[in-house]
Amino acid sequence: MSSAAQYDSYFQPVEGAYTQLDQLLALRFAARELQLTPRRRSQSTQAGSARTRFRGRGMEFEEVRLYQAGDDIRSIDWRVTARTQVAHTKLYREERERPVMLMLDQGSSMFFGSRHCFKSVLAAHTAVLLGWAALAQNDRVGGLIFNDRSERDIRPKRSRHTLLTLLQVIQQFNSELQSPLSQPDAVPLQQRLADLRRISKPGSAVMIISDLQGWNDACTEQLHQLGRHADVSLLWVTDPLEQQLPQAMTLTVTNGMERRALNTADANLAGQFHQDFLQRQSRLQQAASEAGAWLLPLTTAQSPLAQLLPLFGKRPCRR
Repeated sequence: MSSAAQYDSYFQPVEGAYTQLDQLLALRFAARELQLTPRRRSQSTQAGSARTRFRGRGMEFEEVRLYQAGDDIRSIDWRVTARTQVAHTKLYREERERPVMLMLDQGSSMFFGSRHCFKSVLAAHTAVLLGWAALAQNDRVGGLIFNDRSERDIRPKRSRHTLLTLLQVIQQFNSELQSPLSQPDAVPLQQRLADLRRISKPGSAVMIISDLQGWNDACTEQLHQLGRHADVSLLWVTDPLEQQLPQAMTLTVTNGMERRALNTADANLAGQFHQDFLQRQSRLQQAASEAGAWLLPLTTAQSPLAQLLPLFGKRPCRR
């Protein structure tokens, strides 16, 4: 495959009901298009290779400004000072370590899709893309992968082995999905967010990749608490059929015990269905805004890379 053809393949929608490990490994090439640039001040006290918004004594030159009381005299720019006859000092961009935590939902509600792939597959590919991108910029990468009943957390490390372990866990959880019907003893989403808070270090970049089924006020509170010490992104995984009903069709739906026919030609039914989706989107957007987080809707109808570029793409983007 030529380089141009390979590049274009990155922008094709994912297909299938289950992930393939070789596809997850190949995503390391597509991840070169992404850069997880920090959007807020790092709160980590450890040095690292990621640029932050701190300015002080670092390796990368930032600017020259007038000398202020308390500035290190070793940073005085003597050339500018001699030319202007006013003391000036150099500022540098400091580096701080910024762990990346990937929270990936592989619950039963994710085992659904009407276009190209299931939501669980899109979410898995999205998480792996972000993981490869983080490792490429020397960030520590970890994750919290969960389904209805169990979870597995992998603490962040700057290690290819750790990321490969994360891929294997994602593959395992994805392969265990069998039904879109939720388990009666499923752990609520707010508990998963509480576990994420427990294992996320201050200054982390936290990516929550889920369809956010079961979102409530308790989840909003957990998100707010998480946003106080982390850079949070909500990647909301959806399917076109969840947004709007197809026109003039009769759909049969079931909860595993009962069946019911829905006539989508009913304008009231279709309108109410779409309105419910918009209201849910508005609630999530408000919760993200109040927590200082980013909300990025993802759909199974498009490539995960194409949908990540607006928030995490390198500038300028070639496409």
